[in-house]
Formats: sequence, C-alpha cells, structure tokens
Amino acid sequence: MTRKSAKGEMTGKEKAAVLLISLGPEFSAQIFKHLNDEEIEELTLEIANMRKVAPEEKEKIMDEFYQICVAQEYISEGGINYAKEVLEKALGSQKAMDIINKLTASLQVKPFDFARKADPSQLLNFIQNEHPQTIALILTYLQADQSAQILSALPQVKQTEVAQRIATMDRTSPDIIKEVESVLERKLSALVSQDYTSAGGIQSIVDILNSVDRGTEKNIMDTLEVQDAELAEEIRKRMFVFEDIINLDSTSIQRFIREIDNNELAIALKGATEEVASVLYANMSKRMAEMIKEDMEFMGPVRLRDVEEAQQKIVNIIRKLEETGDIIISRGGGDEIIV
Repeated sequence: MTRKSAKGEMTGKEKAAVLLISLGPEFSAQIFKHLNDEEIEELTLEIANMRKVAPEEKEKIMDEFYQICVAQEYISEGGINYAKEVLEKALGSQKAMDIINKLTASLQVKPFDFARKADPSQLLNFIQNEHPQTIALILTYLQADQSAQILSALPQVKQTEVAQRIATMDRTSPDIIKEVESVLERKLSALVSQDYTSAGGIQSIVDILNSVDRGTEKNIMDTLEVQDAELAEEIRKRMFVFEDIINLDSTSIQRFIREIDNNELAIALKGATEEVASVLYANMSKRMAEMIKEDMEFMGPVRLRDVEEAQQKIVNIIRKLEETGDIIISRGGGDEIIV
C-alpha cells in the first residue's frame, strides 16, 4: 500500500512514483536521464515500496500531471498571468490557482520570468536609474542577449559597476529578490513570485559580455583592470575558450597559428577535440600538419595541466590579436565590417 501524508493525500514523491509506473519503463527511463542521483534513488525507493494503486487514483494523478504540463505551456507562451487567465476560464478560479501553485512549487518558475519576455529597451526604461546592485540582480535572471543590450545602453561608468557586481554576486536573499520583482512587476503589470536564491557570478557576466558589442566590453574590462585586476583576469580567461576556435574564420585561424610555437601547438592539440584539431590542421600547410603530428607522437603522454596551459597560451594570443584588430571574434552588435 502507498503511504499518505498527514492530510490523507499522497506525497509529491508518491505521485511521481505512480506517474512513472503509469508511463511505463521506456518513458520513465527517459525521465530519469534528467534527474540527479539523489532524485533517482528516492523515486526508485518509492516505486519499490509501492504495492497497489487504485485505478481512479492513478487516473487522478495522470490528470494532475497533464494539467501542470498544459499550465507550463501557457506560462512559456505568455507568462503566469496568461496561464492563470486561461486556466480560470477553463477550470474555474480555485482550480486554476491550485494548479499554478503546484506548478511554481514543483517546477520552480525562475524569478523575473515576465521580464524575459519583455523587450530589452522597455526594461531599460524601467531599470536604468536603479542602483547598480539592483540592475545587476535583474540582469542575472534575463537571457544573455537581453542583458547584453541593456548593459550596452547604460552609461559607461555604470556599465563597469554593474558588470563587477554581477561577477562578484553570490547568493541573494529570497526576500530581496521578491521585493525587486514586485517593484518591476508593478511597472510592467506582470506577476511572478519565486524562491530562487542564487544567481550571478563570473560565468553570468562572461555570458553577457560575450554578447555585447566590442566597445562596451572594452570599456568594462579596461576599467575592471584598474579596479580589480584579479577579477578582470578571471573574466578574460573565460571570455574566449580554446574550443571556440572552431567559430573563427580561416583568415583569423591562419593569422594566430603564425604566432604560436609548434611545440606549444602540438601539446595543445594533445587534448583538443577532433573538431578543433580538424579546423587547425585544415588551416596550416600539409608539411606543417605532418610536423605537428610527428611531434605529438614523439612526445608521448602529456600532463593535463600542460595541455591546459598550452591551450590557454593560444587563447591569450587570440585575445591579443583581437585587441590589436588583427583578427575578429564575432560577437554582439557593433561588429559590422565597414569596407
């Protein structure tokens, strides 16, 4: 028999177990691929301990799951307000709220979901005069291209301050997030309320900077170099990684290859993906490619640390060549070629 909660209802885990049993092993296996080890272990235990479920109970759980899926689709289309409005018309106010509450609790709709569907220029009008910390918090929850457009449009002094705050942001109190949300949602006439507590960090600002125009990036990075050189270096290391070589044009690849020592290139290629290696070999002479391959054979096993250092040296050379205008790394607005 299944266990019941204090109210006599099945717990969320028990409902999930019933759902997986109802879907069958093939579909359940696909779902397990998206779960972590702890979740898989807990659900497996629930399934193993489950003895019998009444057909009407199983049907009720399947229907609840279907309603949540439909609600999630509505949220994706037009936000929580839209989902609530459609569900109220179809199921009534109380049933709609029950589904929305279950959805936000189980699927965890991220904060500022409404803002991710808004136009960046519209958002800019509402947040550009806010405190840099408030702007940083909002940008960490937007899509990288949205954040990039907003960051590019801010005054240069504020650009760097916001970027620095995003990079050093760790965890934010749920109360603060909800407070900022409530203010912005009132301005945009939207509704969202959630409990995510962490965002930002170096990768967040890297994603944004990789989408901004070169002028905005240069202003932020140059100022950060003065204010926090260590942070600037950490961000710079992640701005362009070795695997991104495949996105460069042939002229740029051939240009930076001329700057690299053959031995360093051979070591770097020891740990390169097949795709990166193919691109590099295709952009060097046949003789040079043969020499590199011979060097790789003769050097034998190489420490991972040495491979990573060699790859980082190549990345640093690429970045320097971009700064001097010798090569172009495609990025956000402002990279149009003028003939």
